[in-house]
Amino acid sequence: MERSQRTWLTLLALPLLLSLDLCIAQRKVKLQEGPLIRAEGRHIAIQCEVSGIQQSVEQNFEWSITHSRNPTLPIQIISTYNSNFPYAMYKRRVEAGEIYIERIKNDSVRLHITNLQKSDEGEFECYTPNTESTYWGSYNALVNLTVIPDTLRATLVPKVLNKVEGDSLELVCEVYKQTPYHTHVAVTWYLQKENQNIRVISLTKGFTLHAGELYKQRQKSGDVQLDKIGTTSFKLTIHKLQKSEQGQFYCHSIEWIQDQDKSWQELTERRTDNVTVNVKSMGKDFLALIKATEVNIDVGGSLEITCIIKAQNTVDRFFSVAWFLNHDEIVRFGSNAVLSLHGEYGMRENSRGVAVRKKTDKEYILKLYQIQVEDGGKYHCQVEESEKVATGAFSSKKSEEIIVIVQQPKSILKVTAITRSPTTSYYGTFSIQCYIQPSSLRHLPASVSWKFQPANSNDSYHLVTFSYDTSIVWGDKEVEFKGKITVEKTASNNVHLRVSRASNLEAGKFLCNAELWKRQHPNEWVMKASATSNIVQVVVFPPVSLLQLAQQESTTRKMINDMVELDCQIFAQTQNDSQFSVTWFFTKSQRQKEDIILNIDRNNIVQYYGEFQNNDQKRKKFQVVKTSKDLYKLIIEKTDVNDGGNYYCHVTEWLLDPNNIWYNVGDAVSARTTVEIHTPGANLHVFDDNKHESISEDAAFELECLIINQTQAQSQFSVTWYFQNEVDPKAPWKKLLQSDRNNILKYYGSLQTNSQKLKFQSAKVSNNNYKLMVQNAAPSDSGIYFCEVEEWVLSSQNQWALQGSNRSGLTTLHVQTSDVTLYSKACASPTLFYFIFVYPFIIFIALIIVAVYFYWNPGKPQTSPKENSLWTPIETIFADPKTEGEASVIQCTE
Repeated sequence: MERSQRTWLTLLALPLLLSLDLCIAQRKVKLQEGPLIRAEGRHIAIQCEVSGIQQSVEQNFEWSITHSRNPTLPIQIISTYNSNFPYAMYKRRVEAGEIYIERIKNDSVRLHITNLQKSDEGEFECYTPNTESTYWGSYNALVNLTVIPDTLRATLVPKVLNKVEGDSLELVCEVYKQTPYHTHVAVTWYLQKENQNIRVISLTKGFTLHAGELYKQRQKSGDVQLDKIGTTSFKLTIHKLQKSEQGQFYCHSIEWIQDQDKSWQELTERRTDNVTVNVKSMGKDFLALIKATEVNIDVGGSLEITCIIKAQNTVDRFFSVAWFLNHDEIVRFGSNAVLSLHGEYGMRENSRGVAVRKKTDKEYILKLYQIQVEDGGKYHCQVEESEKVATGAFSSKKSEEIIVIVQQPKSILKVTAITRSPTTSYYGTFSIQCYIQPSSLRHLPASVSWKFQPANSNDSYHLVTFSYDTSIVWGDKEVEFKGKITVEKTASNNVHLRVSRASNLEAGKFLCNAELWKRQHPNEWVMKASATSNIVQVVVFPPVSLLQLAQQESTTRKMINDMVELDCQIFAQTQNDSQFSVTWFFTKSQRQKEDIILNIDRNNIVQYYGEFQNNDQKRKKFQVVKTSKDLYKLIIEKTDVNDGGNYYCHVTEWLLDPNNIWYNVGDAVSARTTVEIHTPGANLHVFDDNKHESISEDAAFELECLIINQTQAQSQFSVTWYFQNEVDPKAPWKKLLQSDRNNILKYYGSLQTNSQKLKFQSAKVSNNNYKLMVQNAAPSDSGIYFCEVEEWVLSSQNQWALQGSNRSGLTTLHVQTSDVTLYSKACASPTLFYFIFVYPFIIFIALIIVAVYFYWNPGKPQTSPKENSLWTPIETIFADPKTEGEASVIQCTE
């Protein structure tokens, strides 16, 4: 049934309704409050319920939709009682079960659409056919549905990780969204074991952490953590990994949106790929690991080497640790905590050149001071387990080897770093070359390491090493640089470092360190020399902002309790995918301090400031609306005199850098808009008759602005004169000059020059009579003039306030040029033209003809064969006119 027909039925039944017994309940149809915002491809359920009907009667329901492109044509979707109800465009989806109605009770149902499409966007109607003998109440309800693209993305790099019990596990899930509405993202980490999905920990839409049942205690102890890094990264950390945690980990994200009834609804969700984690049980077995604080040390420095025991229940077990240099034992820390040092290291202990300590049950540290060249070489540690009673070791493990290089005090090696691209822009590429000199050393295998110090930081990092055996070893900045760096080594041992897709994270200082190596034995290499290059600085610039806002100042005049809409229009932006944050400012006058009203950030979150922050009435009065990508409106409801003043917006443009981090690319400030709030009861009236005047060029003229009526006798006036050129009637009105209420003149545009100020003057003849006086009128002064008068009155607080404004009538002025000639006057009048040019010419031709005739016939007697005739034939007097010259006509072109 059409909506208009349903409305008419209600109106026709109104007299009957008024006669019903008052005890009959009034029917009411209710839908959840809209608008509803849902994502394409998702499931939506819209509940419709009816009140005021008999509970025993099963109510039927009809669902329809109206699209914005054709608001007068409802399209029928589905009905509870009529299988022929759906229109063709929905019938297939209804028959396929994609659209169905779920009955909750006799008086309530839910409409389900399991696969939302963009064509489902519109205004939904739930209509309830009458089940009573009379009509009483409402029979339908409406709700708007907006369907937006599904932009949620969640990624986790699939891989296989092999861990040992007690290790730590770190996984990072990247979650992105580009929804134009304010939404929240919830992230949950799961462990999938066979057919079970075990929840590890969640970050809810309310930004709180909740661990799964099996992980609550471990979260309290700090062994299970979920951290949000930046805006898109969610890191899961599990310490003291257990054998039971072997399985597949994945990340599940849900995007939530809040409806008008404050309830949160699931907008969309995503699940990532799996990361397979294998956990090896140590049992009674153990491992020995080794690490050093530095592997390249200058003579005189210090070295710290840590031996780590990977084992279970180390508290109740007995281990001894020994350190070896070039396969010779130098220090041993026994299971009974007895320290043994060998060779010269025993003597160095006395001079405090060696120290050993047990940091934990799993970590043992050897520290060497005043390092010598002889301390360089291959280090490894050996761990032995024994019983409590000293009966000898029953198990022994050896760590891998690490090479420690002690720098020679002098070297002829020289290394130079240069770049031909010290500056580049975002997404650009720069390269740095490391040159080894002298050339006589270039035949030796070289290892080149790059160090990097980020801009605005005092910390430096090992970036990458191109080893003498051609292997590449990544350093501390692998995550930021890997995928952006290429390292190339030439035949002459020079190494080129190339960085692509540059951002501010790759800007900073670079240097290279070169080491020359020589084979000492078949399986042993010895470093012969090393040197460090100069520092090369690279600057990476963001793009130049192209942000432009409206720069035309304007004035808006409103009455008290009116609504004001102020535009912040973005005319140009740096890139199409730019996002903006907009801040609105207000000042009562240009000399007063500016106040921040509110800010809407790039995620459309509004923040109020100052007196607006804790004042609900102010926040309701001042609203900001993003009507399009490049237009933001400040809306002021129910204005009062305190709202008058100057408003402008400050826009910040944001872009994504190559690392998917938002940054500020530029700012711009709009022109001011003056808002004038007028009070009712203004009696200002300016003489408004239209006039036409003509004056000669170089003459002076005066235009009058006469105030006929005013609100108060002591009112003061501000008078502004406007002009529109006669040549272009569609041109905008130009403001010439203004005389404020204190009679101070202000000139605008081209009138600000001294010569124009002398030509144009404003005079106050009396309190209600003002004149515009113009000297030496020129043709360019021809056009239309009018004055605008603002009336200022004293308020009850004894302050001057703008009461109102009024415009005069239009004066059309024509300035005539002074170079008038006989030619121009003659062409202007047809009678004068013939009198001066045509008639004298005809008379002159006639006289020539008569003179020629008498010249050729001087003595001819005037005889006639008929002497008594009173008439003489005309041909005897004049020649044939066809033989004479024809008269010319002078043409005059205006």
